Amino acid sequence: MKTTLTSRAPKSTPPSSYQRIYAATRKIPRGRVSTYGRIATLAGLGGHARQVGYAMHALPAGSMVPWHRVINAQGEISLRRRPGAELTQRMLLERERIRFSGRGRVDLARYGWPGKVRS
Repeated sequence: MKTTLTSRAPKSTPPSSYQRIYAATRKIPRGRVSTYGRIATLAGLGGHARQVGYAMHALPAGSMVPWHRVINAQGEISLRRRPGAELTQRMLLERERIRFSGRGRVDLARYGWPGKVRS
């Protein structure tokens, strides 16, 4: 019995959750910030803010994804494993004219970027 192979067009694979997170993060304009939770929602991963943190941690050095624009829901820079990383993030945000309060918080009402959820 002869077996014939049929040619099928490859199915397009949906973007991975990290790819969706990075795409949402790339949309944050210069001089604005978003939260881990908001990026998760924009990426279709509502309720998975921690996964956004994992994705940011997984970025290779020199990535063009503006990871520094993602902060926590309190308007603070989240602690990092690597010493000094918080200072780097703060300096990058300050270069974009984002101001911090005396308590180290960003005013989300002023600098927060709401983004738009795809329908």
